[in-house]
Amino acid sequence: MTKEIWKPGNMIYPVPAVLVSMKGLDGRENIVTVAWTGTICTNPAMAYISLRPTRFSYDLIRESGEFAINLTTEALAFATDYCGVKSGREVDKFSEMKLTKERASQIQAPLIGESPVNIECRVREIHPYGSHHMFVADVLAVQADKEFFDASGKFDLGRAGIIAYSHGEYYCLGKKLGKFGWSVKKNKKRTSRLE
Repeated sequence: MTKEIWKPGNMIYPVPAVLVSMKGLDGRENIVTVAWTGTICTNPAMAYISLRPTRFSYDLIRESGEFAINLTTEALAFATDYCGVKSGREVDKFSEMKLTKERASQIQAPLIGESPVNIECRVREIHPYGSHHMFVADVLAVQADKEFFDASGKFDLGRAGIIAYSHGEYYCLGKKLGKFGWSVKKNKKRTSRLE
């Protein structure tokens, strides 16, 4: 394998492409597409998003101290791209994309009804790191669409058609390769000599 050396940059792909919804203290609501997001901690449940301070959404989140991370699907791909390239200063993205506002249980920001998972967050800290500032947040509640629960009551997000972002392009995830621990799970058909 022959490789080129590039200048420093982020090539950790794919990443989630999520719709972050918020409501400013003045009542303005908006949605912004974020790819710089993820889990910080399991217990306590914490997540983060990173935004440029020039984004319209930045001040709304900074002032209100809360936001919702809404997972996206193949059906939401067009809206995901639109909400990333259009500014909330100019358009009402909920209206333009015909997205359903749903009430959150712990925050004032609206949730996106078409999203299979909505994660309600309260900002704990803001870290300025150059081009982007990281909003570190406590997860207060998670809402999951009952459509994706199987007969045993287990949530199957794989059926939702979740999308990811990779180096300027959107992809639909779907092929299951295994589940956590499958690489070390003992095969019942193995003989004791092979175990």
